Amino acid sequence: MADRIRVLLLFGGRSAEHDVSRVSAVAAAAALDPTRYEVIPVGITTEGQWLLAGEARAALAGGPGALPAAFTVEGAPVAEVPDPEQRALVALDPGDPGVPADGVGFDVVLPLLHGPYGEDGTVQGLFELAGVPYVGSGVVGSAVGMDKVMMKRAFVAEGLPIVAHLVFRDGRDPGAFVARVEAELGYPCFVKPANMGSSVGVSRAVDRATLHVALDTALAYDEWLIVEEAVVAREIEVGVLGDDEPETSVPGEIVPGAEFYSYADKYEDDAAQLLAPAPLSAEATAEVQALAVAAFAACRCEGMARVDCFYEERRPDGSPGRGFLVNEVNTIPGFTPISMFPRLWALSGVPYPELLDRLIALAQDRHERRARRAGRQR
Repeated sequence: MADRIRVLLLFGGRSAEHDVSRVSAVAAAAALDPTRYEVIPVGITTEGQWLLAGEARAALAGGPGALPAAFTVEGAPVAEVPDPEQRALVALDPGDPGVPADGVGFDVVLPLLHGPYGEDGTVQGLFELAGVPYVGSGVVGSAVGMDKVMMKRAFVAEGLPIVAHLVFRDGRDPGAFVARVEAELGYPCFVKPANMGSSVGVSRAVDRATLHVALDTALAYDEWLIVEEAVVAREIEVGVLGDDEPETSVPGEIVPGAEFYSYADKYEDDAAQLLAPAPLSAEATAEVQALAVAAFAACRCEGMARVDCFYEERRPDGSPGRGFLVNEVNTIPGFTPISMFPRLWALSGVPYPELLDRLIALAQDRHERRARRAGRQR
């Protein structure tokens, strides 16, 4: 097995989606073919410490709750100090007997870090500086795909259909903003942190009092937030895979168990229904797949994304709806056993292990392609 590809599986992270990341990593580690890959797990605690080897493996094996917020047992916390030639992680304390002095070599990084400090371009920039291949979107696509404000602006610039929305920044006059929401969007509406996923910090407001509460909730996660009109629509998701000419999966549909597809709905209550493939006509399927590719390109995504859309067939007054509206792109979608992204690709003829094979190949191809550009050295 000397020729196996060494995959640095990066999981955990500092965001509120830390637990989801761990579950994604467990599933990915189990799906990577051991005859082709050597998995090197590296866990990041909620305090930002990087854990190597045995401790990270134990965290994977233990599942949710196994990766502590603080790391004080044997095995040094590590930081990314890579050498482009060695492609290694070097311990902060090289003298620690639990960590090899020359670090841990690897060939490609598989980052399954959901939310800020992982899906937002931060670690992607680190990998670019280090000159190592990594799965998923680059710095620009990751940053735009994470920030709902910039994402909406990208959609508008490309002429894509979206819901009406307003943007707020902490420190500005909340009273004046609430008045704008009431005048331009009305109730009900949804309030979301600009930089967060898995519906963390998202609330539905039905009047002025609940809107103020929702603003406070979202501002606990980000200083920027977005308020969107509520639509009566079906929630349709499409997986996108590839680079310059990406492919799309069959669409799936989320039927929330509550008023909207919340974090609890996704990961705790098991109340939502996931319809895959979505019950859509051939024409509607082709339309939403084309829209997913357009959204992927608008944000300059690469490798993979799950594109979430609304399908407004009718307005509340019975008049014709606006059809498909892009909601958001997710550049590191969930890879848990119940996550829509791997499920949709399995239904499209790309089972989980092959999906990982293709993502790793895309990462390596991009790395080689970019290394040939002027100003870049391998």
